[in-house]
Amino acid sequence: MTVMPFPPLVIDLLVTAGSIVPIEPAGVVLENHALAVDHGRILAVLPMAEARARYQPRKAIDLPGHALMPGLVNMHAHSAMSLMRGMADDLPLMEWLQAHIWPAEAAHLSNAFCKDGIKLAMAEMIRGGQTCVNDMYFFPDATAEAAREAGMRVAIGLIVIDFPSAWAQPGEYIHKGLALHDSLRHEPLVKTLFAPHAPYTVSDESLRQVRQYATELGLGIHMHIHETAGEVEQAVAQTGKRPWQRLRELDLLGPDLVAVHMTQLTDEEIEEVAHYGVHVAHCAESNLKLASGFCPVHKLIHAGANVCIGTDGAASNNDLDLFGELRSASLLAKGVSGDARAMPAAKALEMATLAGARALGWDDQIGSLLPGKAADFIAVDLSCVNTQPVYNVISHLAYALNSRQVDHVWVAGRALLVEGQLQTLVEDELRAKASEWRNKILGNA
Repeated sequence: MTVMPFPPLVIDLLVTAGSIVPIEPAGVVLENHALAVDHGRILAVLPMAEARARYQPRKAIDLPGHALMPGLVNMHAHSAMSLMRGMADDLPLMEWLQAHIWPAEAAHLSNAFCKDGIKLAMAEMIRGGQTCVNDMYFFPDATAEAAREAGMRVAIGLIVIDFPSAWAQPGEYIHKGLALHDSLRHEPLVKTLFAPHAPYTVSDESLRQVRQYATELGLGIHMHIHETAGEVEQAVAQTGKRPWQRLRELDLLGPDLVAVHMTQLTDEEIEEVAHYGVHVAHCAESNLKLASGFCPVHKLIHAGANVCIGTDGAASNNDLDLFGELRSASLLAKGVSGDARAMPAAKALEMATLAGARALGWDDQIGSLLPGKAADFIAVDLSCVNTQPVYNVISHLAYALNSRQVDHVWVAGRALLVEGQLQTLVEDELRAKASEWRNKILGNA
C-alpha cells in the first residue's frame, strides 16, 4: 500500500529571508530560514526548503537580502511630546521642564493634542521597527485610541502626579486611571501600568495607593527615578533620604517596577535593584542631551538586573529611533566602564527586545521569535551600502544599521509597514496636524 504524504498546511503568511535573528537563543543567526505565521502567531522558524514543503501560505514574501528579527520594544516614551520636538534644546532637565515644557503643556494639553502627537510618534516608531511602546503621559485614553488606529502594541501608563492638569486634578489621577484600566482589560494589544511621574512630584500617600492597587490588580509601575544628581541632592536636603530609600520604605521596589533613567546609583543601590527584581529602562541619548548623568549599565547587568532600552520623548532626544538608542547604549556602556566587552552587540539587541518584553511581563508573547509567540516581527534590508559586506548580521543590526532600512513591520501578524509604506497611518495627515500644532504653540508663545 502506498502511503500518501500529508498535503501542505494552509497558513496566513510565510516570510523567507536571508537570515533570521530570533534573539532566543542568544547570539544565534539562522541563515536562509523562514517564519511561518497563522492567526497572528508564529507557527515555526525553519529552513526555507522545509517551510515551502510543509506550508501553503495565503501570502508569501521572499526577502533574500533581509534579516528578520523581533520588533523592538521601546521601554520609555512620552509619545505625545513629539509635537514639542526641538522646542527647547540644550538645557538642563529642570530648566527645560519648568521654563518651557510645563508652560507649553499648561497652554495646549488636551485629548486632541495627545492623540495627534501619539500618532505622529507611532508613525516614526513603526518606521524604525518598534512594535511595542511603554508610554507615560497625560490623556492615556488618547494613547489607547491612537494605538488602536495604528495597530501598535502598547503598555499605557496611568499617569499619577500631584499637579493639576487638563487630564485630572490631584486626587483624581488614580481613579481615572483605574476606570481606563477597566475599559481596556480585554484589549489584546494593550497593557496598563501605573505611572507615578517621579519621587519629587508624587506624595507618599499617592505612592501608597499606587502600591495597594498595583498589588491588588497585578499591574506594573513605571516611574522616573534618580534621573539627576540634583533630584537626589534635593531629596536628601528636604527629607534626609535618597529617593531610592524612600521608595524602598514605601514598598515600591519589586519585580513589577520599571525604574527609568537611574543615573545616580550607589553600589549598594545597584545590588538592591537586582535583589528586588526591579527593571531599569535606560534612555542613553536623552540622559546625554540633558546632561543628566550615566546609568551604570555594566554594573547593573553584572549584578543580575534586567536592563532594557527606551527613547524617552522626542522633546528631549530628539528622535524616537530605538536602533540608534541601542547603539548609543552599547557604546556608552563601553566608554563609561572602560571595558569594550561591557555590552556586546547581541546583548544590546536583547535589551531592545526580550528584556523590554520581560519588564512588561509580556515575554511569553513578544521579544523573540519562538513558536507560539505573537507574530510581532520586522524585516531589515541589509543590502544597502552601509551594511555591506555582511560578516556578522548581529553586528550590523547593532552598530551599522540606519533605522530607515526597516521596510516591513508586523504586529500580531498584521502588516503595519510594507516595502517602506505605512499601512495604518497617513503621513500627509500627520504632517498637516504637526504643522497646525506648531503654529498654535508659536502663536501662544
